[in-house]
Amino acid sequence: MGTVIDSHFLALTAIVTFCYQLSFFVVTALLKFDKVTDFAGSTNFVILALLTLILKGSWHVRQVVLSFFVVVWGLRLGVFLLMRILNWGEDRRFDEMRENLGKLAVFWIFQAVWVWTVSLPVTIVNASDSNPGIEARDIIGWIMWAVGLTIEATADQQKLMFKNSPANRGKWCDAGLWGYSRHPNYFGEIFLWWGIFVGSTPVLDVGIPLLEVSADKKYGNVAAYRHYKNTTSPLIPLPPMVRSVRLRDGSTTKNRLIAC
Repeated sequence: MGTVIDSHFLALTAIVTFCYQLSFFVVTALLKFDKVTDFAGSTNFVILALLTLILKGSWHVRQVVLSFFVVVWGLRLGVFLLMRILNWGEDRRFDEMRENLGKLAVFWIFQAVWVWTVSLPVTIVNASDSNPGIEARDIIGWIMWAVGLTIEATADQQKLMFKNSPANRGKWCDAGLWGYSRHPNYFGEIFLWWGIFVGSTPVLDVGIPLLEVSADKKYGNVAAYRHYKNTTSPLIPLPPMVRSVRLRDGSTTKNRLIAC
């Protein structure tokens, strides 16, 4: 267990998540106060990202960027949802749960599992000693995160403005992005988290290096294979885009083409 905690933070993040969600569950159950439910979920992500980043202390670019993404997303969503529910006064999702401790407990258990599971890519990246150079997958993931966050934040604001208008009382929201999707905010959230996953794949490529070594042993002396390897993406299907990297070998410098 100690090795897991020290090396991967898997047990540590599970314990922190359980305790954090349990504390809010107790408040909700005893005080019948469910206005902090979504805030507890989103801020839990922030805590795990910062905790694993600081404990590891490597401060690799990928670790810092992905943790920053989680913090920005979690704080924006947490504050937005907290202010919204304080303004609206009640969360109708919990109408049937307030008096049913079992149903309420199940909800909080699912929320804890959701937080821990979705946080895994960032947890593993922050715990890893591996630090591959920034590549196309990182950039693609970062762009996906930015697009997803923009969609989620825009959809949230559009619905809030729609609901706050007296003229729209009793109507369903079909304004802006809601005219194209019944749940654009969830689409944005899913998309940005897939972006974080894509941005973490250079570190998560556990099996690929082993396969690369095996292939190099078999075909490393074949010129066509070397050209294929240097111009083809290792994982995500991409056009054969290449960039020139200067490698210093003793006193000589040569250009080498590698896959983006």
